[in-house]
Parts: sequence; C-alpha cells; structure tokens
Amino acid sequence: MSEWSNWSGSVKAQPAQWAKPKTVAELSSLVRQANKVRVVGAGHSFMPLVHTDDTLISLADLEGKIEIAADRKTVWAPAGWSLDKLTEALWAEGLSMINQGDINPQSLAGASATGTHGTGAELGSISTQACGFRLMQADGSVIECGPDQQPDLYQAQRLSLGLLGIAIEIRIHVLPAYHLEERISRMRLDEVAERFDELAAATRHMEFFVFPYSDHVIFKTLHPAAPEGDYAGGEDIDESVFKLVCELGAVAKPMIPTLQRMLMRLSGSPSRRVGPAWKIFPSERTIRFEEMEYEMPRENGMPALRAAIAHIRTNRMPIAFPFEFRLTAADDIWMSPFHTGPGASVSFHQYAPMPWRSAFNEIEAIFRSAGGRPHWAKRHTLTTQDVYDLYPRTAEFLAVRQSVDPQGKFVNAHLSELFGIGAPRP
Repeated sequence: MSEWSNWSGSVKAQPAQWAKPKTVAELSSLVRQANKVRVVGAGHSFMPLVHTDDTLISLADLEGKIEIAADRKTVWAPAGWSLDKLTEALWAEGLSMINQGDINPQSLAGASATGTHGTGAELGSISTQACGFRLMQADGSVIECGPDQQPDLYQAQRLSLGLLGIAIEIRIHVLPAYHLEERISRMRLDEVAERFDELAAATRHMEFFVFPYSDHVIFKTLHPAAPEGDYAGGEDIDESVFKLVCELGAVAKPMIPTLQRMLMRLSGSPSRRVGPAWKIFPSERTIRFEEMEYEMPRENGMPALRAAIAHIRTNRMPIAFPFEFRLTAADDIWMSPFHTGPGASVSFHQYAPMPWRSAFNEIEAIFRSAGGRPHWAKRHTLTTQDVYDLYPRTAEFLAVRQSVDPQGKFVNAHLSELFGIGAPRP
C-alpha cells in the first residue's frame, strides 16, 4: 500500500492498489475486479475527489493517439493525456484547443470532469469543448455517448466528477493552430474596476492578479496575433522573488502587507510577447498553494472581490497569495457553475504551509452571498442541500448516475456525502 498526495499536499490517501494500465484490456480487468475505483490526473484538485482506500488508477500511460475528423473541427483525444501533451500533439497537426487555463499538467479528463476553465468573456470552460465520450463502465465494457447518442448520459458526463464511469477518450472541438499576443502591465485596482467592461471587451482573454494588501494589480491580456518568429518566455510574477516573500510572510506575518507592496513594485513591468497559443497560455506555477474559487454572476464579481479584500484588510488576515480574477461564458451543462449566465471567477489562494481553513470559510461566505457557486475541484463547504439549491438539474444528473453505476463503484466517501448518494433527497 503506497501513499498518494494531491499537488498541494492537503489531501492524502493510501489506496490498496494504485495502477497505471497501458492497455484498455488491462484497464478493463482492473475495473471489473475492483470494489471501488477512482481515477487521478495530475492531482490538482484541492477537494478529495479521487480519495480512496481501494483502487486508484492513472490513465497517463494508457495507449492512444489523437484521431482528427475529416473536417478538422473535432478530434478524439486520449482522456488521460495531460493538456501539455495534448496541445503539443495538436500543434504538430496544425490545430489548437479553443481555450486553456494558466497551467497545463492536468489531464484532459480531469479538466473536463470538474469544469476547469481559462479566461475569456465569450469562451466557456474545457467542459464546453467536449462533444463526445468513450466511457468504461463498471463491468469493464466501453460505451460511447454524444449529443445524438445516449444524450442524457452525454449531458451528465460533460461535467461528471468521474461519477459515471472512466472516460478513456474524449472528442473535443478544436481550431486551426493560432498564435497569441500576451501583454502584462501594472494598473491600479480602482482603474480596472472603473474601466472593467471596456477592458474586458478589448481582448479575447483578460485576467488580473491582486494582492489583498496592494492597490495595484498585475493585468494580463491575450489576443490572437500573427506569428513573429522566436519568442522569449514570460512570467506575470517572478517565482523566485514571490517564494521568498511567501517564506518571509509565513514566519513574520505582520510583514505581509509591506512585503506585498514591495513585490508589486517589482512586478507587472510592461511586457509583450507573441508565440504559439499552447505555449503562451500556461504559466510556471511551482509554489504550492491551497485554493478556493467561486464563479458568480459577472456583475457581482468585482464587488465581491472588493468586499473580500476589505474583509482581509480590516481583520489583518495573514494572506500571502493574490486573488485571481477571470471571466467565463455561460453554458448549458447540468452541473456547471456557469449554467445560469456569464460568470466572473474569483480565486482565493493561500501559501500551502500557512493556515487557510478559517480564512477560506470567511471569504466563502462573501462569495456565497454574491450568488457564487464553487469550482468543484477547489475548496468549498457545500452540503447536499446546497447542491440541490444551486443546481436545478441535480436530480436528473443523479438519476443518470444511478442508471449507469447502480452499485456505486465510481463513488467515494466525499462524493457520496456531497450528493447524498444513498440517502433520501433533501
């Protein structure tokens, strides 16, 4: 029995079996013989979504390749591939993903199953890019679903949290390969708030980072551009300097406000670069953190952020990391936080070695009061009643789950409690 830990180190498990099958036949045998199964990607979930003491499976080594449709608008991709591996393979074929987040180690399946997203007011989460699934069921058989093939299973699987089976291949929409221009600058938070709609409309992608004790933000935009040859790597925050600030703040918490203002004076100098989209999207993130993220109606995003910052300052809370603010388009996915309209996404982080639970609880109350729904893979305290209240299609989702996995092979303790699986509906 070996120990597994998520990326931040806050979720640990001791699965009886931790397997990395290389063939579909080997995976099928593992699934048939297991009592309980969860599948892990890069471990970038901060919730115990894959926690198990039974069988834990990684699909990183599973056989597979991308299959490009004749019209080159969709591809079947191995679900266990990292976004890094997938986007490099797509680029070699003259294709790009529609959108990505700012890190790329996550598996395609994990990103789709949790509603992971990038930024862009007109762009949906990675779940919205999926248009077909090949799923392994509890008996080891493989079935396919899509908009016109088992449509209820497809609708539930678009954001499934791994409850409906194991996605071994996912069909995704793609675009012809494109380049992005990245611009980074430092702006005052007040100016960003005042000009928010104008700034959001000006580029395909817009986001910013703001430390709770600074009045400035690191403002970042990405926009399609013509190639310009070689490009230099860029970074929004110098990781080595930031790590030093975090370490100093952890041992001398009263210094955090001063350290953050100092860091901002060293960060956000105007910069520009152009490069392949798959290389420009991701950033280097080596400093371990814990994260909570809430998606809320777009008009509530900035007021909620300002309220959270005010709360931290008033209570002199020792928060070492910045907030991240992004925009995401609405979608129609049953269990998506964005299913009711365009969303503002506000991420709240804390340096992993520092206490975070009480701070997350306080800020979560602010985000919930703004109409927020949490990112499923990031820290939250939803109850089963909350899930039903926030997601009107929950009963339909769970009915599909019951139909494809009546014995609950793909359910762990966290998901059972969260969805009230096996308990009367609240």
